[in-house]
Amino acid sequence: MGAQGVMTSLVLHDYFRSSASYRVRIALSLKGLDYERVEVSLIAGEQRSDAYLELNAQGFVPMLVADGEPIIQSMAIIDWLDRAFPEPRLIPEQPMPRAVALAQAQVVASDIHPLNNLRVLKYLTRDLGLNETTKDRWITTWIAQGFEALEAMAGDGPYLGGDTPGIADCCLVPQMYNARRFEVLLDDYPRLVAIDAACMELEAFQKAHPDAVKPA
Repeated sequence: MGAQGVMTSLVLHDYFRSSASYRVRIALSLKGLDYERVEVSLIAGEQRSDAYLELNAQGFVPMLVADGEPIIQSMAIIDWLDRAFPEPRLIPEQPMPRAVALAQAQVVASDIHPLNNLRVLKYLTRDLGLNETTKDRWITTWIAQGFEALEAMAGDGPYLGGDTPGIADCCLVPQMYNARRFEVLLDDYPRLVAIDAACMELEAFQKAHPDAVKPA
C-alpha cells in the first residue's frame, strides 16, 4: 500500500541485465512490494517500439508504471518509491545524511554508468570503430575512477547506507555485477567488495539479481 494506505498497481518494464533496472528491482524488493515485471529486450530493440516510446519518450529502461502513470529514470523511480512507500527508507530525511547518500549513489549513476551504457559501447564500436580491446580499456577506466572515489566515501558501516542498505547500495551492487562481467580487478576496493557481499546475503538483493529474473 502507498502512503495513504491505498493499494498501488506497479508494473516494471525492465531488462534483466540492465544495471539501472537492477537498481529499481532492489529498491522494490527492499520495500517488500509486489509488482508485475515486463521484460523489454534491449538486444532486440524493443525499447524503440512505438508502443513503448508513447509511454517513455527516451526509450530507456527501467520504466515503472504506477496505477497507469509512467515514471522513468531509475533515480527518480527510487525517489518516488521512497515517498510513496516510506518504509524502509532508502534516502535519509535529514539534509546531511541525505546529501551523503545521494553523492555516493551519483558516483555510480552519474559518473560510471552513463559512460559504460550499452548504447555508448555500441557507438564506440559501431560508429567510431573501436576494437574490443580498446572498448574494454574504456570500460575499465571509468569503473576504476568511480570505484576509487566510492571506496574512499564508503564509511565504516556494513553498507554504504550505514547500518541498513540505502539508495547507494541499490546503485553499487549492479555496478559490481557489471565490473565482474567486464573482468575488472576489484582488489583495490576491499570496502566495496565487503559491502557488495553483505548486500548479497540479503534476500531482497538475491531476488533482484539478473540470474533470478532472466528469461528462461
